[in-house]
Amino acid sequence: MRVDTEPPAGCEVLLLEDDLVLRRRLVSHLRGLGAEVVEVSTVGEARRALSDFRFDFALVDLHLPDGDALELLRDRAFSENTGVVVMTAFGGTRQAVEAMRQGAGDYLTKPFEPDELPIAFMRCREKRGMARRDEFRVTEQLPGVGTELFFGESLAGVRARLEMILATERRLERNLPPILIEGETGTGKSVLAGWLHREGPRSSKPFVKVNCAALPETLADSELFGHERGAFTDAKTARIGLFEAADGGTLFLDDIGTLAPPTQAKVLMAVEDHAIRRLGATKEIRVDVRVVAASNEPLSELVKSGDFREDLYHRLHLLHIELPPLKDRGLDILALARYLLERIARRHRLKDMAISSSGEGRLLSYGWPGNARELAHVIEREVIFTAGRHLGFDGLGAAPQVAPAGWRNPVWRVPDEGFSIDAMITDLVDEVLRETGHNISATARRLGVTREFLRYRLNSRKSQ
Repeated sequence: MRVDTEPPAGCEVLLLEDDLVLRRRLVSHLRGLGAEVVEVSTVGEARRALSDFRFDFALVDLHLPDGDALELLRDRAFSENTGVVVMTAFGGTRQAVEAMRQGAGDYLTKPFEPDELPIAFMRCREKRGMARRDEFRVTEQLPGVGTELFFGESLAGVRARLEMILATERRLERNLPPILIEGETGTGKSVLAGWLHREGPRSSKPFVKVNCAALPETLADSELFGHERGAFTDAKTARIGLFEAADGGTLFLDDIGTLAPPTQAKVLMAVEDHAIRRLGATKEIRVDVRVVAASNEPLSELVKSGDFREDLYHRLHLLHIELPPLKDRGLDILALARYLLERIARRHRLKDMAISSSGEGRLLSYGWPGNARELAHVIEREVIFTAGRHLGFDGLGAAPQVAPAGWRNPVWRVPDEGFSIDAMITDLVDEVLRETGHNISATARRLGVTREFLRYRLNSRKSQ
């Protein structure tokens, strides 16, 4: 399909109609819309055409001189990739319902206006994409409670970049540039992709998520780009790919770095040309898909090792977002923990759950190798197995010793030779900066100073 027009522009259409006047009228209208039309007037002619050509859509009358077009549907004469619209006379609802049960995508009751054809074809395409997404068990909603995207102070820069991307998308609407999200496993890349889809101009369209690491190399091309009947040994039926299933919406390619180089080349073509080619097919199919790719290791490193195409990397890197690991998000860990606790407790119908002070210390001192996903799991486990209202997270190890308000070691004395109080303040600032993931606002809050004071000290050190 062309990305700037609705079907049937650029499509091949089979028209089965024995009424010469109506047939010529429909042919003229379809060709005026940019379709290539093969016109036949009998079931037999339709069978021969279907054996010789592949069609994007078929517009068929049910009652023909040599039989009933329902025979074509019952015999599976149409490719699974062909959207079938049947035409019935007034009062033929029962036959139309039977045609839909046999695989037709839509029906039109005569007489109808030719302007209704693109809408019927569009419904066929949406129905076909929905069936493919159901087959792939695609989830089109955001993940459930416990994995929502939380924007704290440490992600302020990420949030600002996301708003810029969304503003660009609303302005362009079509031919949207791809987005690359990088970050460790569990940092929320898939949640961020879902957030982008939900907040963007395509929220009413499909959100198709593909775990590229779970696709066998021999089947990746077929899953992503589809295939025609007989394209390979086991291709007994035709099937559209996930690029087509996501047409008009968002395709999220998680762990894109695991795709084989030949498949990467086809993804590059889809991203650059907005076109794909099914296995076993000879023509390209236009698709309007916004691609969001994600990787848990820097793609630049995979490029250096020769495992990822440099041209695809540069194309994806146009809009780049990097999610920091949880251990570098400072006090946002506690804010995120409370955010998740509120939602998890609500799901389990528990009230007044809170994190104890020792629990907060354990959350801040733990290394979080599994990042935000691990945090959500730890909180849910603690909610389930804690009898009281306060969560201590004893399973994360001993709570760190928090210094009292008079934080100085009581046995420490100022040495006779003196010391540099400025150096001590610098060390203290550096330590808190490390703990907060270099978050200026969080560091200033923990030190009890203003952000301007903190920036002044940091800038003064740079100028020395």
